[in-house]
Amino acid sequence: MKVMRRLIINAGKKGDRINKNIYGHFSEHLGRCIYEGMFVGSDLKIPHINGMRKDVVDALKGIKVPVLRWPGGCFADEYHWMDGIGPREQRKKMINTHWGGVVEDNSFGTHEFLELCDQIGCDPYITGNVGSGSVREMSEWVEYISFDGVSPMAELRRENGRDKPWKLPYFGVGNESWGCGGNMCVQKYAQTYRHYQTYVREYDGNKIAKIACGPNSDDYEWTETMMDLCHSREALGGGQSFRMDGLSLHFYTFPGGAKERGKATVFDEAKYYQTLGEALRIDTLLNGHCFIMDKYDPEKRVGLVVDEWGAWYDVEEGTNPGFLYQQNTMRDAVVAAITLNIFNSHCGRVTMANIAQTVNVLQAVILTREEKMLLTPTYHVFDLYKGHQDSVLLDSYVEAQDICTGEHSVPDLHVSASQSEEGAILATLVNLSHDKAQDISCILSDKRVKSVRARLLTEKMDAYNEFDAPARVTPQPFDKFTVSGDGFSFIIPPCAVMEIMVEAVTV
Repeated sequence: MKVMRRLIINAGKKGDRINKNIYGHFSEHLGRCIYEGMFVGSDLKIPHINGMRKDVVDALKGIKVPVLRWPGGCFADEYHWMDGIGPREQRKKMINTHWGGVVEDNSFGTHEFLELCDQIGCDPYITGNVGSGSVREMSEWVEYISFDGVSPMAELRRENGRDKPWKLPYFGVGNESWGCGGNMCVQKYAQTYRHYQTYVREYDGNKIAKIACGPNSDDYEWTETMMDLCHSREALGGGQSFRMDGLSLHFYTFPGGAKERGKATVFDEAKYYQTLGEALRIDTLLNGHCFIMDKYDPEKRVGLVVDEWGAWYDVEEGTNPGFLYQQNTMRDAVVAAITLNIFNSHCGRVTMANIAQTVNVLQAVILTREEKMLLTPTYHVFDLYKGHQDSVLLDSYVEAQDICTGEHSVPDLHVSASQSEEGAILATLVNLSHDKAQDISCILSDKRVKSVRARLLTEKMDAYNEFDAPARVTPQPFDKFTVSGDGFSFIIPPCAVMEIMVEAVTV
């Protein structure tokens, strides 16, 4: 006999606003993310606008990508921006030492990235070079992009075809400075951050949110030290400000933990649940880092920016190991869904997140092969969840039971809910069980349900889209609801992500 599980949405208990930037993306000069993935230059075989793949841009517009991070990643700390401006045929070439040892010809640089953001309709988030760069280099990059007056960098931008400056809302001072970005101890980086950020100038009313390099996973000492030394808006004694608007956090889901990866498409039930268990760890990490940040910053002026997250598997056979190309299954859709639910629940402190990476790398939302393009199951999760952007978090609860497979245990149900400015209620419900459907009874407190509509993404846990079958895993309309007064009931299939839109009126 099946047990009806209760899903409760307390529409009268509102939380913080879910920053749309939680649904952000990350693009690095890594493998085929930029070249072949987003940028094809003058390749006439692939439809493009000013070199940007039209099909990829249209797909990213479809999920309302709010912010895009670039140029890295580890690549950021070996990237010298002046190599990527001016006539393309005259730009310097370099070896991408981090990713595959291939030649980087710098044909995609500052102008191209900001053109890409304009086409997508998203904000740019640029990461500056601390590891091998200088304060002057970083300062002049900001000036080149955002200054509208008379200066050497503004004149250079005009010479390169751009008269008016761009808006630069987000700037990262280094990347993974504890590792590939310089192998610094936290005390060293804190002093470096205070130095470098001083010269990230705000010109002509362009407000820049300065994002400091934060911890790797559970390095709470890094967070403690950065908040202690760098969170103030002004130095003691009224001196130079060393403002930090965001602190980054990087967290990857390795199926076996401790960087044990495994194949993206070949796994058993135990590995499936182990992967989900590893993904759920982000909730514990956020609780820990938020607790520390709250001690120093109870007003929540400093946002936690999870600007790299996602599942990391072995590369697909026959591909360059340095390109990090992997397939994407329903397992990844579930990973993305529960992660986004968790980010929503911490939206009082988490102000941005950027999945790694947008195209052809790690947990990509899009894969390309020459002129072909496909949308991954993870893409469809972002499509189902885009209604949460800038909505207000609602108190929600679902009766979940642990699924036990040996030493690994995860809840079988996971939920998030929000309400838009127009009053529409969105619940995103995940069934983590790979083989058991669940009967759900949803109750809206103090509301009468007028209508319910939904979309459902479900398939076997190892199902994925491929270029010869690009729509194998795709959302479908769902209307099998029984509505009654203050609620409704339905059955959610196994291994499923559901977008539930509710129209309701106050009782």
